[in-house]
Amino acid sequence: MENKRLIFSEEMDHLRHDILIMSSLVEEALGKALTALESGDRELARAVRDGDGAVNAMQLKIEDAVIALIATQQPVAKDLREVSAVLKITANLERAGDHAVHLAKTAIKLSGRASFRAMEHLERMVQTGREMIRASISAYVKQDAEAARKVAAMDDVIDGEHKNIASEMLKLMRKRPELLKKALHFLSSSGNLERLGDHVTNICEAVVYMIESRHEELNE
Repeated sequence: MENKRLIFSEEMDHLRHDILIMSSLVEEALGKALTALESGDRELARAVRDGDGAVNAMQLKIEDAVIALIATQQPVAKDLREVSAVLKITANLERAGDHAVHLAKTAIKLSGRASFRAMEHLERMVQTGREMIRASISAYVKQDAEAARKVAAMDDVIDGEHKNIASEMLKLMRKRPELLKKALHFLSSSGNLERLGDHVTNICEAVVYMIESRHEELNE
């Protein structure tokens, strides 16, 4: 039994390590996609788009490892909650990676630099999203439910910036109808990034459940 616990502990350490790698890939992709949008660097944007396969591959690797772990180690109680949390975390990280790809595609569609004044709001959305990803995974690794709750509360910043962008884009489309197409692409990216915060909140809820064995809706 003691040997079995040791094997389970080692396997969980491998899973945590892979989650750290996956979250780093997503965080990096978001940063590069923003840079591509700000600078008009289409090659960088294409690299982000084409690099999404690495994130998807990590998700599949982790899912396969979880299935093998359940089959061979038969986790119970808190162990099973963590295994369940791992699946939720990776699923939401994969969706967060999709938002980086969407942002990169916007950079490709927009010719030249996206010089909207609302760019500063989008920058803050991405920066906050990246910080939330990093902090939520830290809360998971440290098994800190309070830290997870604080991370989820940061979603209000993303929601607020999205509202600012929507307001500014609507005004711009009325004043400069020739910019309608670009403004819609920009607004679409903002809408996608708004959902990024929701995915990280889902991660935080999984962390809280893993630790406290109760479902809690965060940042309602």
